[in-house]
Amino acid sequence: MDTTQRTDQQRSADRRRRELLEAADRVVLRDGPQASMNAIAAEAGITKPILYRHFGDKGGLYAALAKRHTDALLDSLRAALDAPAERRERVEATLDTYLAAIEARPQVYRFLMHPSEGGQGGDQGFDVGKHSAPLLRRMGEELAQVIEERLDLGPGSQQLARVWGHGIVGMMHAAGDWWLGERPCNRAELVRSLADLLWGRLAAAGDKVGGPRF
Repeated sequence: MDTTQRTDQQRSADRRRRELLEAADRVVLRDGPQASMNAIAAEAGITKPILYRHFGDKGGLYAALAKRHTDALLDSLRAALDAPAERRERVEATLDTYLAAIEARPQVYRFLMHPSEGGQGGDQGFDVGKHSAPLLRRMGEELAQVIEERLDLGPGSQQLARVWGHGIVGMMHAAGDWWLGERPCNRAELVRSLADLLWGRLAAAGDKVGGPRF
């Protein structure tokens, strides 16, 4: 098989995978954690064994969907951090970007972070922590890298940046999860309150010389 043929086959496989993920997205938007492999296969117009051939099991499909949505969210968070504004405004914009994303697609959020809510409608044997915890760890590491690149934290800066990165992601996740379920205040009020909590050390830290501003 020549290189051109292999490349064409890979493109075809990548395109088919994107189509299946788009079908899965439509089912998740409709059913949330109740989304099943049977429903996704039906939406895609294929049989369940074909879906398994592409993703292995629901865990494989979950991982692919999680990467798709996490990539998009991280791009949005980076854009908020890079916006031409004062640091406090960018902190609030970053918090708001995360909360706006989970508010706009709550069914997707629940599928990714609370798949066990599917109960009898979901597929059996799906380990929530095994799949959702790495998603949060990835976000924590990404934010830690941004903090380390942009802020002068003095001695031990790399470790401190990781502490801050994972701590901020944990705070956003826990507060956002609670807020999405109970709606005790509007989004702007939550953003201001979370920014107030973070602001002391973030305000005191200087920008790293030669790096992009935080």
